[in-house]
Amino acid sequence: MSRDINNKFWDEELETLPREELEKRQLADLQEIVKFAYDNAPYYKRSFDEAGVKPEDIKTLKDIQKFPFINKTTQRDTQGVGSFLGELAAVPEEDVVFISTSSGSTGVPTMSPFTKKDFDEFQETESRWFWQIGMRPNDRYVHALNFSLYVGGPDVIGAQNLGALCIWGGTLPSERLLFVLKTYQPTVIWTSPSYAWQLGEKALKSGIDPKKDLNIKKIIVAGELGGSIEATRKAIEDIWGAEVYDFYGLSDIFGACAAMCEAKDGLHIAENHILVETVDLHTGEILEPGQVGELVFTTLRKHARPLIRFRTGDIGRIDTTKCSCGRTHGRIHILGRKDDMFIVSAVNVFPSDIEAVVREHKGITGEYLIRIFEKDFTNKYAVEIEKSADNTKTAALKARIGVKPARVVVHPDGGLNTRSEHKSKRVIDERNLEYNI
Repeated sequence: MSRDINNKFWDEELETLPREELEKRQLADLQEIVKFAYDNAPYYKRSFDEAGVKPEDIKTLKDIQKFPFINKTTQRDTQGVGSFLGELAAVPEEDVVFISTSSGSTGVPTMSPFTKKDFDEFQETESRWFWQIGMRPNDRYVHALNFSLYVGGPDVIGAQNLGALCIWGGTLPSERLLFVLKTYQPTVIWTSPSYAWQLGEKALKSGIDPKKDLNIKKIIVAGELGGSIEATRKAIEDIWGAEVYDFYGLSDIFGACAAMCEAKDGLHIAENHILVETVDLHTGEILEPGQVGELVFTTLRKHARPLIRFRTGDIGRIDTTKCSCGRTHGRIHILGRKDDMFIVSAVNVFPSDIEAVVREHKGITGEYLIRIFEKDFTNKYAVEIEKSADNTKTAALKARIGVKPARVVVHPDGGLNTRSEHKSKRVIDERNLEYNI
């Protein structure tokens, strides 16, 4: 199928569906997948029966609220039980053509299986996101993501299916990746936001000016929140002279489930594949669109391992109003991970709150570390930053942080050792949560 390269939509009919029609399609897919899960996945049969619900109870989209939640613990507890794929799987192993695994950063890694149809639809969605940010068949694309079991690795196939020339970079050392960027002059690259910033910094230190010596026009970032923080996005854009677009994915579902458009007002989520709910962090109470809570996803078309009401652990909101770009699929706004959020003086604090301040000031390298600790049975936190090599005004830096930490520690450039070619660890929790009173 040939596409008009001047059309900003990959699938205009799907991407601009009136809300009523989109929700009608969602309901039909929801009814089918809930029944499929009940009939074929041992866990869902047992769980639905215990909750006193059955697939026939789904008459409207809101009826999904009658069904029980699952989470990462559910995945770990059922993985490998009864079969290699476990009790959440709804197809036999011979129907599975690909598995990825989670990073295991919050516990035992969990696998994510795909049938061929699941995988093909996953890549069709990736092509849609690439097209949405302006990639076209005449682009050269470097996929600088981990290929080792990581669900984002295969996303490069979506770029190939679009027609772009693809360079499977993977996790090349920085020096080698810079050689690729200078020699092959690609126009688009995908990596993590912290690494995009660090790579630009390394390029400058090695005598390469990303704006003049390289040809990168667009940078896709994912895996960390930075791409949705305006200050971080601008810091990366200033180094590269390129547009930065944030993507969002889950190993539990597929590579990129949501992506920015040119409006950069949240990330359009593939609502033809995912039903989104937002719930109160503590009570599980359903919140209205626009309210901030934990995002809960139900997969509508993934058959290898359906996820019915999966609590993602991500805090954010969804906006279901039509975007200025013309797309009607909802936009998610991610604030952070429930695991990373901490409370100080009854206020919820996310690392992204601190990153937004750190990244917008000159004289600071942009690297930071947060240490959470206790004092007098109260949560406190410290922020550690790096001053630029030519900056000696550390007192002024402390004053400009403005987020009221218990203390600010200023290191020389490179003193934090937080730079990573993958996800950077930014939070260290030093609290002892067991009180002996």
